[in-house]
Amino acid sequence: MSSLFYAWNTIRNRLGLGDVRLHDLRHTFASFLINTGHSLYEVQKILGHHDPRITMRYAHLDSATIIRAVDDVGTRIGAKKRRKA
Repeated sequence: MSSLFYAWNTIRNRLGLGDVRLHDLRHTFASFLINTGHSLYEVQKILGHHDPRITMRYAHLDSATIIRAVDDVGTRIGAKKRRKA
């Protein structure tokens, strides 16, 4: 484990990543998956979590994803109203 730390420390220093931890990359990876439309269940399986609550702490929705979801509902409601008219 210590050899992994030294390798990662060398990489992050060369890239100017400051205090980014390997664990931070898991959070980022989970968030990318969620924000590109993958389900919480898929992310849970990929990360190897047994409890979905753990995955929920890893995967953070960005505001653009939330806005798209709300817009999708508005579009569907608007389409239904147009069909009835």
